[in-house]
Amino acid sequence: MTDPLWTPSSIRREASNLWTFAESVGVPLGVNSYSDLHKWSLTENPSFWRAVWDFASGVGDLGEIDIRKDGISDSSFFPDAKLNLAENYLRRSGDEPALIYRGENVVEESLTFSELNFAVGRVQQALMTEGVKPGDRVVTLLPNSPEAVIVFLAAASIGAIYSSTSPDFGTAGVLDRFGQIEPKVLVATDSYMYSGVRHDVIEKVTQIASQLPSLQRVVVVSYDKTPVETSIPLAVGYDDWIGNTEDRQPEFVPLDFDHPVYVLYSSGTTGKPKCIVHRAGGVLLKHWSEHLLHCDLKPGNRLMYFTTTGWMMWNWLIGGLASGVSLILYDGSPFFPRPSRLFDLADELQPQLFGVSAKFIEAAMKEGLRPRDTHQLASVETITSTGSPLAPEGFDWVYEAVKPDVHLASFSGGTDICGCFVIGDPTSPVYRGEIQAPALGMDVAVFDDDGNRLSEGSQGELVCCNPFPSMPLEFWDDPTRSKYQAAYFERFDDVWHHGDFAEWTPQKGMVITGRSDATLNPGGVRIGTAEIYRQVDLIDEVLESIVVGQQSESDTRVILFVRLREGLTLDDELTQRIRNQIRVGASPRHMPAVVAQVPLIPRTRSGKLVELAVRDAIHGREVKNIEAIDEPAALDHFRNHPKLAEH
Repeated sequence: MTDPLWTPSSIRREASNLWTFAESVGVPLGVNSYSDLHKWSLTENPSFWRAVWDFASGVGDLGEIDIRKDGISDSSFFPDAKLNLAENYLRRSGDEPALIYRGENVVEESLTFSELNFAVGRVQQALMTEGVKPGDRVVTLLPNSPEAVIVFLAAASIGAIYSSTSPDFGTAGVLDRFGQIEPKVLVATDSYMYSGVRHDVIEKVTQIASQLPSLQRVVVVSYDKTPVETSIPLAVGYDDWIGNTEDRQPEFVPLDFDHPVYVLYSSGTTGKPKCIVHRAGGVLLKHWSEHLLHCDLKPGNRLMYFTTTGWMMWNWLIGGLASGVSLILYDGSPFFPRPSRLFDLADELQPQLFGVSAKFIEAAMKEGLRPRDTHQLASVETITSTGSPLAPEGFDWVYEAVKPDVHLASFSGGTDICGCFVIGDPTSPVYRGEIQAPALGMDVAVFDDDGNRLSEGSQGELVCCNPFPSMPLEFWDDPTRSKYQAAYFERFDDVWHHGDFAEWTPQKGMVITGRSDATLNPGGVRIGTAEIYRQVDLIDEVLESIVVGQQSESDTRVILFVRLREGLTLDDELTQRIRNQIRVGASPRHMPAVVAQVPLIPRTRSGKLVELAVRDAIHGREVKNIEAIDEPAALDHFRNHPKLAEH
């Protein structure tokens, strides 16, 4: 059996929220295993979610009925409940910091819990002055700043539906999203910082506002708090907007459990983004289960997650307020003004949970960072990674170069559920390259193509076989629910199909090897792309890579594109070394038929590789909705690449 990289001490296990929760529901971990608790959370599923509510001391009334179930896709938890999500987020008061904000090295700001409450109260009044009612849409184009949190909570307090994109999105990308949901109020920044460069967005906001006829108000927030002057129609500066409001705490409208709270968006790289409507009670319970039980956050802790407002991890981050934790908000480049920027902040601001993407960990490894030698990181108890599969070498780096006594929790879930299917367990060992466990309350399985459950060591489709509260309420403008059904329940009858390629491990953890729609199929054998990335990451000259399948007569050939360190050129020796590393580290079937150099690898704005877009580009097909891609011009380097014509 593989030796663990980390095992929690008995003191840490028994002091965890998960340990206390297990005792409260009669499945104590001193006698039982996590697997036993997980099984209980499935057999007594509605009772489990009610127990999460009780453990978190939820504010509101869940009612008597736990679930109405008519197939998984039509299930509804707590149909008689009345609650307000914002009220649960704003339970704390006092002089402890609620939000600690850094906008690169330009802006520093902090709000106490009491100040946050009053700030939300002012914006709530301003929204009501604009005539915003339950069900109306309020949207933001803001950095990861206090104003984004405040506007969201103010909207939620009165039952309005919130949605956000980050200000680095292009005009068309914003309109593809906001144009579908017809917002009444837009709150936007005048600029943002990235890598020390200020990017003005007033012209972009002007264009967006002119093409959203539903808007009744545009509010402009100054990035550096200087006075805002704008000629945008319907526009007013943020300070002027709240200038006539009273200094009072918000009032909270009791709403149904399934009341829509925010709209998130699919990546949109294969067409116009789907507008995914989330239910307030569902995300509240799901985030409590993850923050309190899986991440072991406690009131008074600090939560830091590097994200933008255009990624669902922002919604996950601010959900920490409901657990009584302080949020550390950082906006800008994670490597500016130096590569250690996030670790510098961790030393300065002392978070218990330090969250990043797998992409960040890979980049930090390539930079040769060793925070263990340069930083204290004394407060950090948990490091989380998500966004893409974390390679085993990423696990090694965290324990060797960052901190040996830390819970490294790799996550996998998605925008669709605003949470995780598989996640960390603070009471169990961490094994190299593995996500520790299925999330509580989630009947996660791996299916073969015929819908049979697979045991450890066999790769297949990641599915969930039971209903859960954070399933989307609906897609916007999908009255027959046909798009919703097709997205998740078409592949397997009455089973949520997520689209990841995965397998269970002997330790009851999971390895995810990529998106199933991007898996490679040379010679009829399915290969997960993550297996190739893991090997390429070991080549020092390669900064990042992307691998796709290209149709070649009746078969598929594997094409690997690499971005090298500055000044390097892909020659025969390096090409052969890359191919040998893949052959030895993975298998001969994984070896690419072509290795080609490109100057830039395209990703979505949340950092995910756009394998499908690159695949379309090399086949000469139109890439739909390029606004979802951070650097859409990068695709030009793949079309008609000369290397593809050599074979």
